[in-house]
Amino acid sequence: MPTYIIQSQWTDQGIRNVKDAAKRLDLGRKTLKEMGGDIKAFYLTTGSYDMLAIVDVPDDATLAKHLLWLGSQGNLRTQTVKAFTEDEFRGIIGGLT
Repeated sequence: MPTYIIQSQWTDQGIRNVKDAAKRLDLGRKTLKEMGGDIKAFYLTTGSYDMLAIVDVPDDATLAKHLLWLGSQGNLRTQTVKAFTEDEFRGIIGGLT
C-alpha cells in the first residue's frame, strides 16, 4: 500500500477550536479506515507545519478523497508527499544506469 506524508497547518477555525482537535483526529482516523487506509503515525510538530501524519492508502484516488474530506472540514490545510520505503528506495536507485 502506498505511503504518504501529510503535513498540516491550522486554519483560523482549526486553531480557534483546538480543544476539539483530538476528537477531529479520531474522526479522521475512522474516516480513513473506512476508505481502506490507515494512519500509521501522527505528530504535533513545530515550525512551518503544525502536524504531520504518515498514512497508508490503497491508491492515489483514496488519498485525494481523504484530503478533500479533510479540507472540507475547514480546520486545516495540507501539503502531501509520497514516501518510499528503504527497500523501494534501493530498488529505484538500483535501476539507475
